[in-house]
Amino acid sequence: MAHMTGTAYGTAGRDLVLVGGGPRAAMLLERLAANAPLLAPGPVHVHLVEPFSPGSGRIWRREQSPLLKLNSMAQDVTLFTDDSVECAGPAQDGPSLTEWRDAVLDGRLADVPPLDEDLRHQLQELGPQDFPTRRLHSVYLEWFFQRTVARLGDHLCLTVHQDTAVGIHREGTDRWRVQLAGGTELGADAVVVAVGHTESTPPEESARFACFAAAHAAHGVVHVPPAYTNDVDLAVLQPGEDVIVAGMGLAFIDLMVLVMEGRGGSFHERPDGRLLYRPSGLEPRLWVGSRRGVPYHSKIRGGLKGLPAEPPRFLTRAAVDALRDEHGLLDFATHLWPLMAKDMAYAYYRELVTGHPERVRLPWTDFSERFAATDWYSDSRRALVAGAVPDHADRLEFEDVNRPFHDRQFSGMDEVQRAITGYISRDLDLRDSGQNSETLGLFLGVLGVYMELGRVLPLGALTPESRSIVSGWWHGFFSFVDSGPPAHRLRELLALHETGLVRFLGPGLEVGTDEQRGVFTAASSQSPVRISARALVEARLPAATLTTATEPLLRQLKADGIAVEDPAGSGKMLVDPDQRVVTSGQVPADRLFAVGAGTTGWGQGAFARPRSNAAPFRDTDALARTILTALAGEPERPSTEDALEVPDLPEDEMIARIAMAHSSVG
Repeated sequence: MAHMTGTAYGTAGRDLVLVGGGPRAAMLLERLAANAPLLAPGPVHVHLVEPFSPGSGRIWRREQSPLLKLNSMAQDVTLFTDDSVECAGPAQDGPSLTEWRDAVLDGRLADVPPLDEDLRHQLQELGPQDFPTRRLHSVYLEWFFQRTVARLGDHLCLTVHQDTAVGIHREGTDRWRVQLAGGTELGADAVVVAVGHTESTPPEESARFACFAAAHAAHGVVHVPPAYTNDVDLAVLQPGEDVIVAGMGLAFIDLMVLVMEGRGGSFHERPDGRLLYRPSGLEPRLWVGSRRGVPYHSKIRGGLKGLPAEPPRFLTRAAVDALRDEHGLLDFATHLWPLMAKDMAYAYYRELVTGHPERVRLPWTDFSERFAATDWYSDSRRALVAGAVPDHADRLEFEDVNRPFHDRQFSGMDEVQRAITGYISRDLDLRDSGQNSETLGLFLGVLGVYMELGRVLPLGALTPESRSIVSGWWHGFFSFVDSGPPAHRLRELLALHETGLVRFLGPGLEVGTDEQRGVFTAASSQSPVRISARALVEARLPAATLTTATEPLLRQLKADGIAVEDPAGSGKMLVDPDQRVVTSGQVPADRLFAVGAGTTGWGQGAFARPRSNAAPFRDTDALARTILTALAGEPERPSTEDALEVPDLPEDEMIARIAMAHSSVG
């Protein structure tokens, strides 16, 4: 199925195929339209291939549970490139999700699709600091796409193919051919792969669990592998059944919502503000654990009380360039983390000292000057904090943030339950009471460092081991601190625990199998807790890698050598600083680009905060201009000095240093 917008052009024009039509592709289309009057070589015919609705795609589609929500507030979501964005293309401002909500209800937008009664009620109830449902967000995404289509102008036309791409092949020396599952073949002068999160083959341990479950299926043993939770058949989890859950991130929160409230249970507020859960009787009992043993930190309510937030002071381009001049390839832990930790802590203490002066013994001018003069791993920094911050609970050490119970051994199940429920309650006090704005200072400090790291340092400037740390531990730490669920989800978690439907296994989770009894087992390495169950859920998304992807298109690109894996070990598709796909010939493919979670880079957010100069907008504008320049036939030039350095390296090292230099917070 396809539809055309704009004017159809003949063979004199250029053809661009966008494989995938989610938010990132929609943003790219908008940036192409904004830049086309300046850079387009003539008419460009854009083909967008997406089996779901353009704009929302699979993950954000409207056809999912109405209980599932974003983990971003309505005021923190936009797809428009406003004038805060530092990019070469023209800004084209537009409403954030909150502003769009107001305009829809006021009747100021004539191009909004009809809303059913439930969605209109959600709009009426949605406040700036509320968390919208994914169904409501899908309407905003699809509206953004349709508005973009309506404003394509004379340089672009669009055909949407409601289909799936299954192959990309060279056609001559300067063209590509894109095969669709329905049999259509599209010729292209340039192609962008933006398929988002895809399914993947399970890792070795998951495959072993699946085989175990299959062997004992006659006795009711089930295994749910890593997957997007809304797409999982959770009916296999029987009412009253014990279920081991490995993972306490956002996938776990979705699982909790779907098998509790999604099965007819309900939450009710008590006079003291706590929640009471009334079961339907259809719920399983979840035994949940993870490496840390605690859920992600909740989102924060309230604002800063002290000085306004500032950009990073220590992690700067000048500081990083000096390190590169001295050391060459940089080590994350040795060279970068001390600067990052210092900036994140500086943001925290700035708010603690200036927003809550009654809790400290030094004025900010003195503290700031002395803090700036210390190294992160130094006795002088620790002595400064100890003298200035009397309450030990107000002092910040990232080892404690990262692993809250790293030095604790628990005596038994009851102590584990008390410790973790106490931790969650404390987190809610700090982040949702509006009284502890220093936690917002930390949030903004972590966010600033996350965004700045990709601006000042290409991944190719890191050792391969450090690149793996960035794509693994650092992204995980950022998500744990800054990308957690709404606070009310953690209040629901406590209510479910009180009802007995959720039990905590503790940190250092170890999952195994017992062949003799035909059950899964779970244990904490930091306690004597041991439980067994016939059901196991691995509550996390599949790895977004070229190595394990089951998507036919990605498998074909790898098999044909058109795309290769990141040699640093992440398994992702290797792209250069201009987001061109690197081939098995160790050179970037001409006019073949890839974006998203499955490619190398700092991060690939699909939308971001308004007026924040957010990386997704900077990156997408740069990509749009690179594509239009390539279609015009001008020589493609590397976008960073590091790309110019690559050909001088030995061949095996060359490919290891090619990577994208982008960051985002989607």
